[in-house]
Amino acid sequence: MTGQVKEEVLTRFAELGIRVRDGQLSIRPALLRAREFGAQVNSFRYLDFDKKWLSMDVPESSLAFTWCQVPIIYRLDDSNAARLDVELDDGSCASYPELTLPAKLSSELFARNGRVRKITATFDRTMLFAGNY
Repeated sequence: MTGQVKEEVLTRFAELGIRVRDGQLSIRPALLRAREFGAQVNSFRYLDFDKKWLSMDVPESSLAFTWCQVPIIYRLDDSNAARLDVELDDGSCASYPELTLPAKLSSELFARNGRVRKITATFDRTMLFAGNY
């Protein structure tokens, strides 16, 4: 990658609100705008830990990307409190009432060992840049 491409990738992750502090992943999407979230269901294709291409449906009012090879879905929902839902490799799910992943799961994510399979961050549009734009 050229220096400019790397800079743009880093800038986009900053816009998406990905932060690491004290060994914990946190999500603060304050630079995103509501118009970046899909108005309809879309398909998202990504390369998983086993080097297989997979697809998943991304609901309306959502956007998807990968970070550390894990699909992350941002979902706008003005009727619920912010939370993280995490799917693990054993099929279990865990929910956290804030947009911060605990240090143990964050380290699993950073290690790219396949333990964390998907993260869904749900929050309302007041967390976005200018609220509704």
